[in-house]
Amino acid sequence: MKKFFYGAVVLLFFCGCAATLPKDMLKLSDESLKNREQQMRQYETTDEEKILVSSATVLQDLGFIIDDTETELGFIATSKSADATNAGQIAGAFFIDMLAALGGNASASATKNCDKEQKVRASIIVKPSNDKSKMVVRITFQRIVWNQAGLVSRFETIRDEEMYQTFFDKLSKSIFLEEQQI
Repeated sequence: MKKFFYGAVVLLFFCGCAATLPKDMLKLSDESLKNREQQMRQYETTDEEKILVSSATVLQDLGFIIDDTETELGFIATSKSADATNAGQIAGAFFIDMLAALGGNASASATKNCDKEQKVRASIIVKPSNDKSKMVVRITFQRIVWNQAGLVSRFETIRDEEMYQTFFDKLSKSIFLEEQQI
């Protein structure tokens, strides 16, 4: 009887510890669908190599350097460095430093937290569509921002619609030129 009691206590303990998963854990948000739409385009060709070459050419024209490619997987990774200073951010930090100095805190340095430089990364995946009649291109732009102290202040996915549209416009033109062998 004692063994049954201890066994029931242990069983209740483990049942009480079982976590339940949220019902919508694997449901995509509306924002993720919008982002996917922004990042993907389909092209009326089955020539994956042509799409990869055109994508790499467009990114190089936009100032990116190719960091890694895996043509068998349809993958290209590129990056470029850029200035991240923002005059408004620096002016605000300078104002805060000045107020802190007037308040007696001469060691305050808000300007160290201002953005200094950034590395923008572009990653492309090219794959056949589900029915194998088209090629699907997905690109994501991300950036890493360092502050004046040399520390990473942000790592984020860029959601600028114009940036994605510019890339796909140039890619469409490049594919057309490749097809016409111009």
